[in-house]
Amino acid sequence: MIATDSPKAGTRPITEEDDSVKINSMDHVEFWVGNAKQAVFFWSHLGFKPVAYSGLETGNRRYASYVLQQNKIRFVVTSAYDPHDEISAHCMLHGDGVKAIAMSVDDVEATYNETLKRGAEGLKPPAEYRDDSGTLYSAEIKCYGQTVVRFVDRSRYDGPFMPGYVPMTWTKDVEPAGLEAIDHMVGNVELGKMNYWVDWFHRVLGFRQIVHYDDKVIHTEYSALMSKVMANGNGRIKFPINEPAEGRKKSQIEEYLDYYYGPGVQHVAMLTGDIISTVRKLRDQGIEFLRVPQSYYDALPGRIGEINESYKDIAELGILADRDDEGYLLQIFTRPIQDRPTVFLEIIQRRGSRGFGVGNFKALFESIEIEQARRGNL
Repeated sequence: MIATDSPKAGTRPITEEDDSVKINSMDHVEFWVGNAKQAVFFWSHLGFKPVAYSGLETGNRRYASYVLQQNKIRFVVTSAYDPHDEISAHCMLHGDGVKAIAMSVDDVEATYNETLKRGAEGLKPPAEYRDDSGTLYSAEIKCYGQTVVRFVDRSRYDGPFMPGYVPMTWTKDVEPAGLEAIDHMVGNVELGKMNYWVDWFHRVLGFRQIVHYDDKVIHTEYSALMSKVMANGNGRIKFPINEPAEGRKKSQIEEYLDYYYGPGVQHVAMLTGDIISTVRKLRDQGIEFLRVPQSYYDALPGRIGEINESYKDIAELGILADRDDEGYLLQIFTRPIQDRPTVFLEIIQRRGSRGFGVGNFKALFESIEIEQARRGNL
């Protein structure tokens, strides 16, 4: 199915110099899940410590929600008590997945109003939330599928997360895995919709396109996809947007759309300063990673050249490497984090490179196709 939507008529174009929508950084990512307490156990195996909670014990009769943190990464996992709740319906349709991409702004009301002028669909108007720790401001607009963009200003709030949440102590010891910050977050959209959402991020949020990969770059013998990467003004937030391309068999993007029942966040990439140590810790905790054939590692030193890390460790752990004019990067991808072949995670270490591992695409996607074939979905 090819969609031909265009941005709302009457919205004003923006120039390259227009910076009236100022997005500072990622604030948090909220997952809507079937069982939040069990999700906490999974994330704790990635080194995330529960730091705040909202639920029946705090007077919240609608949902249970846990805030997990590791360095600058803040994830929220939320599940509803009522099977008829919007959260439950979302999980029934999509499985566990990202509902809200929350970004820090200086002025929630001004940002929200400006994005509406630019054609955004408002979902939750600016509101303030107060308790003894101060005041937090938040608003939401619609993004691809049922995902929302949430604007947050917590400059006048010093509580554990936001009003309605209380500090939480976790009985299980959680050892950090060295994950430091969110590097980028990838969205999968339908065939024909990539350029629409590229334009939306530019027009509505003031993001710029920094990379474009077409199906001549991202392809295997059987499938292909296209991707464009959008970044905010200070470059701290990057959103690659993927759509499927014509191929002999079903692409990983099509598989995601089939099982997520629509567009959504495909994966979250997290930065580490020592990928060898991080991946070893996560593997020992039972986290499953994709593997590429050994032939990839036989050719790697000649393709990448001298690096600080041990090629033996890289091959043992299944880590991928790529080099560009600015340096090199190391990356690895988990298998899907639930039974549906949808959301997964990426661990990435940058040694100068600001790219996304284009030299690894073919080997990576061939390994994904092996997984698809095992599921009967290739």
